Amino acid sequence: MRNPRHSRSSVVVLASVFLAALIMVACNQTKQIPPAAQQTAQTTQNVFVIFQGPWAFAPDPKDANSVIALAPKTKSHRDLFVQSSDKTLPSGIYDLSLPARSGPATGTIDPNILQAKIDAQSVQHVLDNKLERYAIRLPKPEAYVAATHYRSRAGSAYPPDASTEKDYVTSVSLRYSVTTLNGFSLAGSPDTGAFNPLSLQVETPTINFVIVPAHDPDPADKCNTHARETFRTLTKLLNLTLFVDFPNDPSECHGKDPQNPRPVKTEIDRRSPLERAAALLEGNLADVQDASVASSSIAPSFLNSFVRGSAGSLKRHLLAAIYFFGANVGACRAPIIVGNG
Repeated sequence: MRNPRHSRSSVVVLASVFLAALIMVACNQTKQIPPAAQQTAQTTQNVFVIFQGPWAFAPDPKDANSVIALAPKTKSHRDLFVQSSDKTLPSGIYDLSLPARSGPATGTIDPNILQAKIDAQSVQHVLDNKLERYAIRLPKPEAYVAATHYRSRAGSAYPPDASTEKDYVTSVSLRYSVTTLNGFSLAGSPDTGAFNPLSLQVETPTINFVIVPAHDPDPADKCNTHARETFRTLTKLLNLTLFVDFPNDPSECHGKDPQNPRPVKTEIDRRSPLERAAALLEGNLADVQDASVASSSIAPSFLNSFVRGSAGSLKRHLLAAIYFFGANVGACRAPIIVGNG
């Protein structure tokens, strides 16, 4: 005959063992479940908003967390082109929206970017100056990163001193850390007409805002006249006293520089029309020959015939490449400007 007390103690022991087993299983299952922080963590990636052309960036007078990209609209440039949507934009004020961000909006500036003080009154004046500017408002970036450089000099005196010479940034990327590539959009108000907001498809981590010259560069121009004139237009728009110069240009370029406050009168060309035509033809042939020689090291059979037969067509194709493929061929060589206060 069993002892009742012994039976009860056996039941208690078995219950304790069963309970302990349940606790161990629960603990093991708990170890296999990721922490809540791991479940909700999202991967981040860098997105670069690239600006090519005569751009300046200034703090938004009405929002400390935003910056405004500003560029003049001129006859010497094509309309602003948004590469990620294959869309041209008229002059106006636009807003670029981004998805959720994870990085700090420190706005670190690459040391080779030309910096200047752009006051709030000047920014507001540009915003009010319809038909003569593009303005894009976007969140303050983590950093302004160099995309392309060109050797030049820049300063508040003309011509800029040699001590200012460096590889200034001529196109810039604004870097952002985001949690997704979905949610980029562009809205705004053109100066004329209506604008339907664009949902930007960002399959690669870049968005390009591109302004390119309206005409092919003049092969006879050795003075970077387009870049000098473009920089003058940009600084005038921003009410800045700044000049750019290119150390490899001939010294006589200063005499006809559109920035020069004391330009030298152009000497009268006393050659006969026949002499001028002959000199022009000789220069064009030399340029084509030089282009053929330069291309021969790359693809002789194709490029030589292409350059000889259709030099103008080549330039047009290269210009189209800037629009549709992000090439930097023919881009303005003047520095972009970032406001430092």
